[in-house]
Amino acid sequence: MEIDLLRCLWQPQQLNWWIGSIFALGSLLFLIGSWLSLDPMLVKHLSMSNTAVNRVFFLGSIPFTTAAYLQLFQAANAGPPLSGTDTSRKRIHWFGWEPQEIGWLSCALQFPGTILFNVNTLNDLNANLNWIGQDGLVWIPNLLGSILFLSSGYLAFIETCHSHWTWNPGSLSWWVTFSNLLGCVGFMGAALTSPVLPGGLGPILPTTSLIFTLLGAVGFLIGSLLMLPEAVTPS
Repeated sequence: MEIDLLRCLWQPQQLNWWIGSIFALGSLLFLIGSWLSLDPMLVKHLSMSNTAVNRVFFLGSIPFTTAAYLQLFQAANAGPPLSGTDTSRKRIHWFGWEPQEIGWLSCALQFPGTILFNVNTLNDLNANLNWIGQDGLVWIPNLLGSILFLSSGYLAFIETCHSHWTWNPGSLSWWVTFSNLLGCVGFMGAALTSPVLPGGLGPILPTTSLIFTLLGAVGFLIGSLLMLPEAVTPS
């Protein structure tokens, strides 16, 4: 068991290990950003500005995009080697186009969703946006990204379950996709509670939105960490 634990913590030759580790970093940064936003006294104690807290979210969005691309790359190259005289070689697909494959489709939806979170969190660094700017540059990318994430998370869950729903807590892969799906639900809840009303200076339900973001980050963090033992292959 100890050897397995060590292998879980360090498997750089496995792409799944990199995906899980990078997703975990992004999730952790979103968790920290949410926690700081919910605790103004802690922010004051750390001598941080609101912009510095928002920067944590932006930094967290970068690992999300990186890991999402690696996952898309993995899905695009998941097929068997090309037929021919040299079956050991395989053409590399940087993005691929396999919309009939549920795994590829899930990753293809997730990747642009992460880019929208890059846009959303980057624009949120601008403290001078009026309510139109906040809705157009921050909330709408957040909402669209959350929709893509939720669609992607459910497709990944379906692929793992081989049905629209199943309860299989004995499967590690089930826990990975289930935890990630809960993370997607959390981010969707955050988006739905964060539009800015005309003349407003911030989300209509800021605390609720941050709690949803925190819960979503926890879901993604658990799912990401569970990918590490999933990446361990038999010796």
